[in-house]
Amino acid sequence: MTQIEAARRGIITRQMNEVAEDEGLAPAEIRELVASGAVVIPHNHHHDFRAIGIGKRLRTKVNANIGASNFHQLLSEEIEKLYTAVRFGSDSVMDLSTGSDLDQIRVEILSRCPVILGTVPIYQVASERSIMDLDAPFFLEVIERQARQGVDYMTLHCGVTKESVSKLRGHHRIEGIVSRGGAILASWIERTGKENPLYEHFDEVCAILREHDVTISLGDGLRPGATGDATDRGQLAELLILGELTERARANGVQVMIEGPGHVPLDQIEANVKLEKRVCGEAPFYVLGPLTCDVAPGYDHITGAIGGAIASAAGTDFLCYVTPAEHLRLPDINDVREGVIATRIAAHSGDLVKGVRAAKLWNDQMSRYRKALNWEGMYAMAMDPDKARRYKEESEAAGSNVCSMCGSLCSINVDNAALKFARRKAVDETELHAAAS
Repeated sequence: MTQIEAARRGIITRQMNEVAEDEGLAPAEIRELVASGAVVIPHNHHHDFRAIGIGKRLRTKVNANIGASNFHQLLSEEIEKLYTAVRFGSDSVMDLSTGSDLDQIRVEILSRCPVILGTVPIYQVASERSIMDLDAPFFLEVIERQARQGVDYMTLHCGVTKESVSKLRGHHRIEGIVSRGGAILASWIERTGKENPLYEHFDEVCAILREHDVTISLGDGLRPGATGDATDRGQLAELLILGELTERARANGVQVMIEGPGHVPLDQIEANVKLEKRVCGEAPFYVLGPLTCDVAPGYDHITGAIGGAIASAAGTDFLCYVTPAEHLRLPDINDVREGVIATRIAAHSGDLVKGVRAAKLWNDQMSRYRKALNWEGMYAMAMDPDKARRYKEESEAAGSNVCSMCGSLCSINVDNAALKFARRKAVDETELHAAAS
């Protein structure tokens, strides 16, 4: 039985209880949200970890992409990236490895992964066969293989169809198709004249995912890779298909989330979120960034965080990080850390707008520690405690109660002294008044 099937039968699973405890909500409320499809709990039967929920009324979750490539394949480095992502607060990791020995890499990562783990099966399909040799039986075999290994959710580009590709080609794009999976499938469709096997055999795909309770992440293979391409016919044609497939997957007992665009101007982000929620029946929305401009290579963790904050505030449920290495190279361990922190800042900023109680409590506690000049408390509340401590301790004010920015003119110190004086004065005046009477 999958989480959505259990929820529909009125059953509160262990995973629902864990999500409820972490989110500060009632288990019955989590069950209702899972039953409706507004929340998913990606948790493969073969992967043992504390469950994490994604969706409505929950804090915005963060994903970190790791994985080797055929240019750079070092398993120990990918494991270190996993540990780094988890240490700095990632709720999910996706293994996007390409090249050789992909099953070994995945199994090793899964055995060490204490959070949700996702994959994109077409990467393995295309790594083991030429693009023109794609067929449904091999696709299904790879999906089942990964499901049995313990993958919690899979990005499957089921909406890249003859129809949606035709819509895309009929609307001029600056940058064309930028999704690897989308480009592979669109090329295969246009060269062979055949339909996407993931779309044609969708019910068979769902049967495999249901058996292991793998959440389907309906991929945005036609997403815009340039802000000038955002919200065009191809993207919207694919989204309409994903809306139909969402209903079919839920009917098959499979949990569903929807992947969204990667490059979107500021003024279109909220509209994209509302479109997804409307078209896809309130399914959790998972976006890459989105990046709000295209001219900041080396700093795209910042452009992604700007877009991610707006997307989260508008109702996006799951943010995939963008690292400083985006568009340039495979990220290293430092890039992973920077990407996770930037995206967590975006998620937290959105959660404050959404009214997520835990976010408000965390935020206010940091402010209280700042008011008290409680440095240990501030370090404890910081997203990156080590960096916060290092900056203070490496400054000229290392041993001082203030920092080196304001020094003796510290506004908080001045204000605290003023408040202390006012309290003493009030006490003295009360005592004098009492003595006089």
